[in-house]
Amino acid sequence: MAGSSIQVGGTKKKARIEIIPLIDVIFFLLATFVLFTLSLNKTEGVKVLLPQSLTGEARKTDGTATVTVTEEGTLAWNKDFINLDEFLTRLKMFHLQNPTGEILINGDERALFNSAVYVFDEARKAGIETVKIETTVRAGGR
Repeated sequence: MAGSSIQVGGTKKKARIEIIPLIDVIFFLLATFVLFTLSLNKTEGVKVLLPQSLTGEARKTDGTATVTVTEEGTLAWNKDFINLDEFLTRLKMFHLQNPTGEILINGDERALFNSAVYVFDEARKAGIETVKIETTVRAGGR
């Protein structure tokens, strides 16, 4: 007799695979993946290789504009690549709309420091008092 049937109380019952519990498990895994993905700290800027820091703080999202400095020295406002003139215009408009707003520099670790200093200077000229640098958390042993 093959393993495809079971005899219970004198009657023969065929083994079958229940699909409903499998669907429940799949939905549980999907929901877990979605919740985990949503909990990740997402940057508002262009994806770059961020420098590491031991003393970083959690970023706030309201009243913050992200300025990305790429390895090539180009600038991006949040996710839009912009030229220097447009950067100055957006900086002034941001300060008018958010007088207590913050600028977050999202700079590639290989970007020239001079580009980051330019963003700092122009933000201060526009009247923005808080300028921060976005980093990733470095392991304690390094």
